[in-house]
Amino acid sequence: MIYLDTSAAVPMFVPEPASPAIEAWFKSCAEPLVSSDWMMTEFSSALSIKVRKGEISARQAQAAWKDFDAFCKSGLRLLPVSRKAFAEAAAMVRNAASGLRSGDALHLAMALEAGASEMATADETLAKNAKEKGLALSRIT
Repeated sequence: MIYLDTSAAVPMFVPEPASPAIEAWFKSCAEPLVSSDWMMTEFSSALSIKVRKGEISARQAQAAWKDFDAFCKSGLRLLPVSRKAFAEAAAMVRNAASGLRSGDALHLAMALEAGASEMATADETLAKNAKEKGLALSRIT
């Protein structure tokens, strides 16, 4: 099972430099994909940031959300975030040397809790920490 981080999901639905790589990876992926409910908030935020920066239009953001929502309903299992995962994420970010931000720590804690064998991410800091925790990586760049 592969845990999908938001940084790897966004380029699936919005044109970014990593979009061709994530598309190729997704087409070749045979493992089940999981993420957490937190991804819905992060994905929405990523779209809004892109609209505010003028990178995409509001209409493009709405279309991306619609496609993402369909993907969540058909190809991505979203897991509820547990209190244990929040506590684990808090412990991870207390280690300043990890460089993790709260949202990425929460994704990592959820991946570990779910028993994922691999993390798909475009985030270098999250990838480093996931590897240190024993997860294989699908590094999308």
